[in-house]
Amino acid sequence: MTPEEQLALIRAQIAGTWKNFLSSLPALRPAEPQGDLIEQAQVRRERAKQTRLQMMAGVVLLLLALPGLLVLLPYHGHTEPVTVVIEQGLGRRGIAAKLTEEGVLRSRWPFLLYTFLRPWNTLKAGEYRFEEPLSPADVFHRLNQGAVRLYVLTVLEGWTRWEIAEEIERLQLADGEAFLRATKDTTMIYDIAPQATTLEGYLYPDTYHFARPAGPRAMVRTMVNRFRRVYDELQQERGTGGGTTHAIVTLASLVEEETGSRDERGLIAGVYTNRLRRRMLLQCDPTVIYAARLHFNGVFDGIIHQSDLRRPSPYNTYVTPGLPPGPIAAPGRAALAAALRPIETDYLYFVSNTEGGHYFARTAAEHKRNVSRYRRLRRQKQQ
Repeated sequence: MTPEEQLALIRAQIAGTWKNFLSSLPALRPAEPQGDLIEQAQVRRERAKQTRLQMMAGVVLLLLALPGLLVLLPYHGHTEPVTVVIEQGLGRRGIAAKLTEEGVLRSRWPFLLYTFLRPWNTLKAGEYRFEEPLSPADVFHRLNQGAVRLYVLTVLEGWTRWEIAEEIERLQLADGEAFLRATKDTTMIYDIAPQATTLEGYLYPDTYHFARPAGPRAMVRTMVNRFRRVYDELQQERGTGGGTTHAIVTLASLVEEETGSRDERGLIAGVYTNRLRRRMLLQCDPTVIYAARLHFNGVFDGIIHQSDLRRPSPYNTYVTPGLPPGPIAAPGRAALAAALRPIETDYLYFVSNTEGGHYFARTAAEHKRNVSRYRRLRRQKQQ
């Protein structure tokens, strides 16, 4: 029997007892005694004695029932919805005192009495929102079930772990620095990516629901578990296409950062694959930005400087051949699918068309013409 069903049964039993008591009240007034005056006096004395005993029994019954009534009686001591944060280690007395101060409970004692009767249940920490009147028993079961208020965390495709940390801190879910520290623990992906030095790229972009305060490690694990489920599904659908998981996720992160067009992702993955085969520099601008972020502890001013292009970083694909040592952002499902199975193409170059897509080219000369077209269109847009 669930706690809710138990409470409903107790309420029904109390209501039935009260109904029976009320229905018996008319019988407490007996008929006038018969016989002579002496006999009537004796009858009245006996009835008075019985009445006193009944009253005493009623008082005892009321005293016994009163705690139960107080435990089951709803209370609403606040005019607006109340949010109460139950901290870890607060203890039942502290919880009762805090709920009473906030107007959720009329008194802490019925709540404490109910907790005493249920020592095997635990009260979970978190943020709770109280709107409707609740009895102490209802409040207890809400805390026992951990029915905490949840906050929506949306991790966008292409976000870095620094951007995720900023959003987590903005929502006051956890300390951003604590989250970043948690992303440096790669033990949860060691079986699929032993080369990884952080969880960058494995924090899957999705919408999550977390209670406040949330544990950074638990949040990281939730995102990584989501990545693993999606990646396993894609592997079953498309195969691996060759390469380690870490290399595929790294390539997917470059694809994610280069284009927002779903139709182009496979092509861009194909271009990078071709350049890798020919040992050409990838010359991927987002890797330059990521190298700058690493250099400046996650900060980027939004402008790629000449010093950024020349920075001697393994992540700077303008100076370092091959893929970066790891992902530079969180790739979504489409980018991961593109990296698993790049489109077969003979393109080697691409440049923005200023409309959210790209011009692709097979030769350096063709690419040079596309770059000139891009610059012309850009000047026209700026006029």
